[in-house]
Amino acid sequence: MNTTWLGQRVAQRLTQRLAQPRSRAARLSWWMPHRTASSTSAAVVPALVGSCSAARIDVLTQFGSSESGLTEKEAARRLVTDGPNEIATQREPNWLRRLLGMFWNPLVVLLAVLALTSLATGDRRAAIVMTSMIALGVGLRFTQETRAGAAAAKLRAMVRVTTTVMRDGVSREVPLRDVVRGDLILLSAGDMVPADVRLLSGKDVFINQASLTGESMPVEKSDAPISPDGVPPLDLPNLCFLGTSVQSGTGLAIAAATGSATYFGSMAKSITTAPVPTAFDRGITRFTWLMIWFMAVMVPLVFVINGVTKHDWHEALFFALAVAVGLTPEMLPMIVSVCLSRGAVAMAREHVIVKRLDAIQNFGAMDVLCTDKTGTLTMDEVILEMHCDVTGVESRDVLLAASLVSHFQTGLKNVLDRAILAFGERDGTVSFDGYRKVDEVPFDFSRKLMSVVVARPDGGYRLIAKGAPEEIFRRCTHFSADGDVVPIEPAFLPDLTEEYDRLSADGFRVLAVAYRDVPSRDTYGKEDEVDLTLSGYVAFLDPPKESARPALEALRQAGVAVKILTGDNELVTRKICGHVGLPVDAVVLGRDLDGITDTALADLADRSAVFARLTPAHKQRIIQALQARGHVVGFLGDGINDAAGLHAADVGVSVDTAVDVAKASADIILLEKSLLVLQAGVLEGRKVFANIVKYVRMGASSNFGNMFSVLGASALLPFVPMAPIQVLTNNLMYDFSQVPIPGDNVDEEQIARPRPWDIKEIRRFILFVGPISSLFDYTTYAIMYFLFAARTPAHAALFQTGWFVESLLSQTLIIHIIRTNRIPFLQSRASWPLIATTTVIMAIGIYLPLSPIAPALGLVALPGGYWPLLAGTLVAYLALTQVVKGFLHAKGWI
Repeated sequence: MNTTWLGQRVAQRLTQRLAQPRSRAARLSWWMPHRTASSTSAAVVPALVGSCSAARIDVLTQFGSSESGLTEKEAARRLVTDGPNEIATQREPNWLRRLLGMFWNPLVVLLAVLALTSLATGDRRAAIVMTSMIALGVGLRFTQETRAGAAAAKLRAMVRVTTTVMRDGVSREVPLRDVVRGDLILLSAGDMVPADVRLLSGKDVFINQASLTGESMPVEKSDAPISPDGVPPLDLPNLCFLGTSVQSGTGLAIAAATGSATYFGSMAKSITTAPVPTAFDRGITRFTWLMIWFMAVMVPLVFVINGVTKHDWHEALFFALAVAVGLTPEMLPMIVSVCLSRGAVAMAREHVIVKRLDAIQNFGAMDVLCTDKTGTLTMDEVILEMHCDVTGVESRDVLLAASLVSHFQTGLKNVLDRAILAFGERDGTVSFDGYRKVDEVPFDFSRKLMSVVVARPDGGYRLIAKGAPEEIFRRCTHFSADGDVVPIEPAFLPDLTEEYDRLSADGFRVLAVAYRDVPSRDTYGKEDEVDLTLSGYVAFLDPPKESARPALEALRQAGVAVKILTGDNELVTRKICGHVGLPVDAVVLGRDLDGITDTALADLADRSAVFARLTPAHKQRIIQALQARGHVVGFLGDGINDAAGLHAADVGVSVDTAVDVAKASADIILLEKSLLVLQAGVLEGRKVFANIVKYVRMGASSNFGNMFSVLGASALLPFVPMAPIQVLTNNLMYDFSQVPIPGDNVDEEQIARPRPWDIKEIRRFILFVGPISSLFDYTTYAIMYFLFAARTPAHAALFQTGWFVESLLSQTLIIHIIRTNRIPFLQSRASWPLIATTTVIMAIGIYLPLSPIAPALGLVALPGGYWPLLAGTLVAYLALTQVVKGFLHAKGWI
């Protein structure tokens, strides 16, 4: 679940609710459910709040746990009793609810109303056909969505967010949904808080509560008992809540509430959790209402014109109802849903897992990708290459100091920590014998360093710090070289940084190591990271991937500009990015962004490709600046500091090895951190969009043309141009022919560039292509009226049959013209299922006037001379549509 997104929806609905003219008491009672007896979480939150002032042993007793955690048997029992740790909005609806939900659709409801009207007025055949159309549309959608949804669910299950719990005295990883009340939870930097919890112990725990409060700054938490009187739950320092994340530090907590009983769950129950509509969603909605607008104009006109000219208001009503059905794009929900679901499955074959189906279109429309360089441009296999003092001489003391920090820190061990420890194991000269950890000051993104305090074999206490060189420098007053400790004079600074600059310029990632002997105490903090002695540097190499340059070129050719947003230093960033072909003549640093206006930042972000030394806030601001320029922005991130960027982007992309908070914030998960994998996923996303647009084009242009055909025939003929049952049958068969569209082939040029939803393009296509079908409808009218003398009501069946066959064949065959911008059949061929359904429907259309059911449909046999004229009409129709389509494409209008 994307909890950050859901938190935003909570905040959005809060704003809407508080804006309503309600009493202050009513507003406050809704916002603070813990203060009112009517709260959905009142049964649980008071117990959690009440634990704030209790001692650790009492808290364990209160929630039925112990120092070794729950037993597996007890945890399983509570999981059955309390249910899975999911809020209501996370749970998939059962099949019956999904099926009923498909009936609650404006288009299906409209068809149902028309069917009931037909039945009430005595036209049972029309009612049966309309009911069949509903059954076909809903049945196909349910079947296809169920199959594709089941496959997509299996794929999503590959990306699990887990948490570490203590059970039977042993720590183990469990899925978030399996956390139960009373579980002991081990928290560290990057973890999602999996439930509403009470901290039992903690060290420098900072929690990001933005998903609940909107406050971007992390909040410090501690395990100290405190009176909860008069303090809102979110402000209590020893409580943490589901939906938040650990920014830094480590802690042990006990789960007090899970699932819908949590603070987050109580708010989620009272809001609508539908995703914020994308441009694509809004476009589909606008298209649907456009069709309904056509209907609202057409149906009354057709009814009145036919009633006045034919003096048969009963038949006029049925014909108007049939026209309304013909104008209804009832297959649209199925086409969209199945396209998205099939797209998710197809993307999985490219090692791309879609968490939110609506993100697929944005993925395909993405024209800017923002990403870190580590693991995307580089191998993400960091190795320790050098450990040296400030003069560049190899130093075992520096290696030992760095290893002690990496070994004893209890937070998230990153690739650099693992590289240091791996080197020490291979080297065999690093030993931790005689060293004991006393305390630590965890890493955070403002200090960009971390420290541990160790008791040394000689009994002394030493604080050892490891982190960004510029941050370490600021805290140092001395440096060591050749066994001597020398005060840092201003004149020494250039020499001290020379080795660091040289290593960075060669593409090494450099960390500085410093130390300070400290007096014996139980706890230490950031204030102790002063008066340090600079010991030296550890230098790492993460070489560029061989695939990075071709991957960047492939994305560029696909219309996706790549921008590097990294917290690394300028020299390393310049070296790596230059090696893979990115422009590095103007690397923008984080400090350059401070104080500039949003407009200036948008200009800078548009023209620059590489940004270094960025904070999470910088990344978020760059993404928003690009969006303000009309770009569809994707963001690829896998770290704690990437959550804000993942949330701000139009499509957040992470990897399955990312920290929990990054995976939870992402819309799409890559099973391999590679730009080539991402590029393949982008192309699949564009295929999904292309197939949806095919249906929209066909439905819109066909309906627009039918407006003119029906209106003209209704005014000029002494009978209706097609019997209501024929209109309904025609529409049912045409709908069936389009079922395979979600799996249709897509031309390369249709996925070569980003394709955001463009209602103007759809409108142009309607205006130019729609009237062509009307033109050839009128030529068919002329053929039937003048050549075959079908002019009177006595010959109405002949006229209607002629137009029925021409209309069905032309709109079925035209699918092959509209689905591609190339020459159909020769340069672009539809998928075999689409060819098969269109061929079968056309064959049935030709056979129906001769079939045993022809009388029931009001159809009669057509004269032999009709068929060559029909063939000529179809050839002319296809040729003219191809010419007009080529003109629109040449102009760049479609």
